Amino acid sequence: MKPSVLENKDFWAGAFLIAVGATAMFIARRYTFGSSLRMGPGYFPSILGALLILFGLYFLVVSRLRDEKIEGSWSLRALIVLPLSLVLFGVLIDRAGFIPAMLALIVCSATASTEFKLIEVLLFAVFLTALAVAVFVWGLGLPYPLIADFQ
Repeated sequence: MKPSVLENKDFWAGAFLIAVGATAMFIARRYTFGSSLRMGPGYFPSILGALLILFGLYFLVVSRLRDEKIEGSWSLRALIVLPLSLVLFGVLIDRAGFIPAMLALIVCSATASTEFKLIEVLLFAVFLTALAVAVFVWGLGLPYPLIADFQ
């Protein structure tokens, strides 16, 4: 039996992508668009929003062709822990620095999983934080202090 539209995971993926893309384009509407050679602040969110909408439409079409039903249930722990870990990152990046904020983000996000293993998460957090420092701070030159001064 074919599941209803509301039970189809491709439908919800498409709807989510369309919503995020439309939101990005709505927010960017007041920014100067510019051109491909001289991009304005609205160029990237507008183009990305349009691409997200196109991918979302693709998933909506695919949802009518495939009947992949959503399996499992909502994880209340994940719905609470993941947004809180993002807020913690935002608070710590200014107060403690990039490295503590990244470590906290990764470790706290991992606790949302039912398969959380502390040693694996700590090793992954150290590796991913080092990679993020190399790419964002050293490679791209973003002005984040690695560890904040506590004076």
